[in-house]
Amino acid sequence: MRKRTITAAALLLALAAGCAAPAGEVLTPPSTAPAGTETPAPTGEDSAVMTCRLVGDGLLAEGEDGPYGGTAIFTFGTDGDTVVTVDGEPAQVSDLRSGMLLTVTWNGAVAESYPGQLGPVYALTADSGDTDDRCGLYLQVLEDLWAADPGLNEGVTQVGLDLSGLTGLTQGEKAAVAWAFGETHGLEVVTGTLEELWAQGYFTPMTEPAEGYEDSLALYQWEDGVHFTLTTDTEAAWNLPALGPGEESPVLTAFNAQKWRSGLGAYFFSDCTAQRGADGTWTYTVGSDAIA
Repeated sequence: MRKRTITAAALLLALAAGCAAPAGEVLTPPSTAPAGTETPAPTGEDSAVMTCRLVGDGLLAEGEDGPYGGTAIFTFGTDGDTVVTVDGEPAQVSDLRSGMLLTVTWNGAVAESYPGQLGPVYALTADSGDTDDRCGLYLQVLEDLWAADPGLNEGVTQVGLDLSGLTGLTQGEKAAVAWAFGETHGLEVVTGTLEELWAQGYFTPMTEPAEGYEDSLALYQWEDGVHFTLTTDTEAAWNLPALGPGEESPVLTAFNAQKWRSGLGAYFFSDCTAQRGADGTWTYTVGSDAIA
């Protein structure tokens, strides 16, 4: 299996449980489900409960208040005994959609892997009104940026991701986006800003700085990788129409995105705007794009 490097998220995962923990401390999930859980474990079985965001159709991003510190990601499986409930009604696993917030009841075990693999899942409960597929939005942006100027992707074995400037995503959701994007393209994932990866020696110089000038990232290239940066534009201004009685304001976000291979090879999506639909999915438009 290809080893994946996800510096920020993976180093926060405790080895045995796939969870964030201080050095020397191993966190474990609660041994029993909290009072009021509608779908407890089978008689005689221990259980644990946590809330996760479903990313795609098989990846879970732990919620901020989860037992593993809000940074963990998991894969899971179901069988004929798994109880699935959506909006209070019996449902099938196929009824679950990316972006749903799931209450997961399972036996409390997590396999030693990254992502962590949950033990037997007893129940999955969702409210469709909580669906927010921001992870799907940013995965689509990354795919579209990957397809732009494909020459920048030639020969890469690694992909760098800087999602630190994105608001509206938990640390677990950012880790899920990073892992899913790397998995799609079969690439090692390295998280961090361009400056951080430059300082860590990932890039090689294309030329030396001219006399009297300081060394600069613009003089470097990533021979083995390509780096993506997504940043929320917190200064964006919205020109919204007047709302009628009972109408709710749309859920919007604005962001910029960049793909970088070298100081002479980069692609930009600027002034992007996205809106969440009633079903929790997002659509976005690019204000302008440019190549360097």
